[in-house]
Amino acid sequence: DLLGTNAENMIKAVQDGAATLYHNNVAKIATAATGVTITGGITGVTALNGGQLGGRRNILYNGAMNLAQRSASVTGLGAVSGYFTLDRWQIGIGAASAGRFTMAQVADGPPGFANCIQLSCTTADTSIAAGEILALTQYLEGQDLQQIKKGTASAEQLTISFWVKGNASATYVFELYDGDNTRQISKTFAVTTSWAKITLTYPADTTGAFDDDNASSLYCVFHLHAGSTYTSGTLNSTAWAASVQANRAAGISSFFDATSRTFFITGVQMELGATGTEFEYRTYGDELALCQRYFERIGGDTTFTYLSDGYMHTTTIGRSTMPYQIEKRTIPTGTFTAASNFGVLKGSGNVVPSAVSALALNRNSALLSWTLAASTLGEGINLRTASTAAYVDIDAEL
Repeated sequence: DLLGTNAENMIKAVQDGAATLYHNNVAKIATAATGVTITGGITGVTALNGGQLGGRRNILYNGAMNLAQRSASVTGLGAVSGYFTLDRWQIGIGAASAGRFTMAQVADGPPGFANCIQLSCTTADTSIAAGEILALTQYLEGQDLQQIKKGTASAEQLTISFWVKGNASATYVFELYDGDNTRQISKTFAVTTSWAKITLTYPADTTGAFDDDNASSLYCVFHLHAGSTYTSGTLNSTAWAASVQANRAAGISSFFDATSRTFFITGVQMELGATGTEFEYRTYGDELALCQRYFERIGGDTTFTYLSDGYMHTTTIGRSTMPYQIEKRTIPTGTFTAASNFGVLKGSGNVVPSAVSALALNRNSALLSWTLAASTLGEGINLRTASTAAYVDIDAEL
């Protein structure tokens, strides 16, 4: 307490709207028209970093692994790249590999985290071809990265933190890859059988600005398995540089080395600066809305979900408009489950369509078309799901 009972605590001078506060005759706080200068640390503030500091510090999405619109678990992965379970987390596959695995959202994590991604090897691959790769990746839009100031003299450092564990000790790589300028930097991290928090800080890059658009600019990549194309060089870990494939994942273990191999991860956060702060928790609703900009599943949760109202455009073809919950990043694609899973409700009752498709899509809604047996031209009808197996996937992923 600088203004306690100690007689040596005093304000020495006040003039021109400025003041200096002294403790034991040592200047501690000086105020002036230009601001406040504090000399020395502030003690007694025990909770400053004991919880979340502000909001929207985490540049990444779904870091607590709470959202899985597509599926909670998918088996037999490893042949192709794609989004399979948890939102925004893509599996990247290089050249064909014999390795296969299951990706799942599981109820496990260190204190404060209810869910994580679990990857479980089901088919090993110990004969690794040069071009093989297995990566867990999140792509970020350039227009959401301008605060990094990349490519300028004011470029910012980035710190990523996350919790990991596995079935045995292993070494993997986290890479930042600038897709706009083909520059990258990678750092290794260790996995043990217990949950451990990893914090990695990456230097600023004054070369190559991110594009200010809605396309992929920064790839955040967890390398878990790779062939010599990506591992035969020297890991580029100290400064951003033009990408050399052989240097991107040098020194990693192989996730496919045995069918017992597992990899768990949660609490993933990337933020500006050289220090990792406490994890930024978002509500489920906030995270859902952020992720629905890229992907939205409509239906699939209850037996009867009403999708859209419409009319009979001809005696056999109906039309209706289906709005999305969130405007999409770009014009999406629409994928429907089997038409037999849907129903069309009209005056004569429920009718099963023989076909359902998206005639046209924009960033806010889709114009649907369906085919029925002969109906009355202009008749008002409603398209709905007829089972939990009926849904529409609206996809605008990077």
